[in-house]
Amino acid sequence: MWCLRHLNITDADSLLRSISAVRYCSHYTVTPPIKPWPQRLYPKRLVSMISRQQNLDLALQIFHHAGKYHPDFSHNYDTYNSIIHKLSRARAFDAVESLLSELKHNTQIKCGENLFITVIRNYGLAGRPELAVKTFLRIEKFNVQRSVRSLNTLLNALVQNKRYDLVHLMFKNSRDKFKVIPNVFTCNILIKALCKKNDVEGAIRVLDEMPSMGMVPNVVTYTTVLGGYVWRGDIESAKRVFGEILDRGWVPDATTYTVLMDGYIKLGRLIDAVKVMDDMEENGVEPNDVTYGVMIEAFCKGKKSGEARNLLDDMLEREYVPSSALCCKVIDVLCEEGKVGDACVLWRRLLRKNCTPDNAISSTLIHWLCKDGKIREAKRLFDEFQKGSIPSMLTYNTLIAGMCECGELTEAGKLWDDMVEKEQEPNAFTYNMLINGFCKIGSAKEGIRILEEMLDKGCLPNKSTFSSLIEALIESRNEGDVAKVVLMAVSSGVIDNDSWHFFVNRIVNNLDSGATTLDRLLVENAN
Repeated sequence: MWCLRHLNITDADSLLRSISAVRYCSHYTVTPPIKPWPQRLYPKRLVSMISRQQNLDLALQIFHHAGKYHPDFSHNYDTYNSIIHKLSRARAFDAVESLLSELKHNTQIKCGENLFITVIRNYGLAGRPELAVKTFLRIEKFNVQRSVRSLNTLLNALVQNKRYDLVHLMFKNSRDKFKVIPNVFTCNILIKALCKKNDVEGAIRVLDEMPSMGMVPNVVTYTTVLGGYVWRGDIESAKRVFGEILDRGWVPDATTYTVLMDGYIKLGRLIDAVKVMDDMEENGVEPNDVTYGVMIEAFCKGKKSGEARNLLDDMLEREYVPSSALCCKVIDVLCEEGKVGDACVLWRRLLRKNCTPDNAISSTLIHWLCKDGKIREAKRLFDEFQKGSIPSMLTYNTLIAGMCECGELTEAGKLWDDMVEKEQEPNAFTYNMLINGFCKIGSAKEGIRILEEMLDKGCLPNKSTFSSLIEALIESRNEGDVAKVVLMAVSSGVIDNDSWHFFVNRIVNNLDSGATTLDRLLVENAN
């Protein structure tokens, strides 16, 4: 009490404010980024929360909130690894670097190499090989010993980004500078890099030196060299390497066979590629999805639609999922050979096999059905597709274009309305097709109305649209509208000198009042 009696008024007020502030802070809590926030939080639970979180910003907020505001909680290696893994996969590298900086200064957390392997891999996938190298070089600053795993991850990232010289440099320094002993996988990556830069001789030297480094080459090693010869177009050397694989008593895998097939295909020797595939199946090696893709593309290129379709059927039977691009190629080659019906059967087979045809596949088939004049079938296919998928602008435009080409303007208009109702805004292509369609059936007036709407929406017509419209108006002897459309063409900025001369000649030579119309155009354009 003596102390309080001797305090002056100012000191007493200051003390009371301090006490109030302490009491206020003791009851103050920061609102957590998600609710409910667990009362008890352990690192394992936080890792689960971060992993499940789809929103990247929210995941980072959860991480920071736990470390700063949750009572008695401390981050460990697993929590840092979890958030850095998520951020680096999403290419949020600024946040990754900030967390790595925190981690480097936190001496209480013992790091593991996996964290750095993840960052190196994702820098590679993001096309940032220099930062992948930088991450590898600073691993030891975190008191973590580099191993062959991080080295191999780095070399793969460099190959992905075509930094082949750096691969060789890192390999040469691996033992002495990085204290990492390479393994067979390391040598295979180096051989791949040398083959990619067309130095197959260098790759062979590495292959020959592997036993002296305490390593035995494997099927992958030889397949990589085989691929180098294939890339060079040296099929005889590729066959020799394939023979060496057999001589060693190894069974080539699907990848080895596929690389050899691809070599024959690149030289236009499709029959030899087919023989290799037959040998492969006779030897009990099943084709993989890449094998099918290589052969189907070759059959499509060779206009062998039956063989392409049979292989695609076989691929589906073995429960491989063909890519959209591959399906489009098969449909194209079938339709080019007049087998539109077979293409439709294939489309429905994809549905039955739970390989739902996407917009690209469906648009390709709709295009061919329309080209064949089968508008009703195209619309039926569109309706069937719409039951399980959302048609894209491409799919809508393909069907609208087909309808306009065949003069089905009423149906095209209905589809237009359906597209707008589903919040798919028509683009320049949609407008152009509809305008051309109305011009074809002699309804140029309707074409002008659509052109005006198109310009109001900020879509730019092309020269052919104006040409079609002006031709249709000239044929209908609609002189006033001709001048109007030409002026719209000029003001849109898509008309060059050649187009201007063409329009002038058409007007003067084909309209009774051509000279008068031209004078009017020149006067209005000058204004």
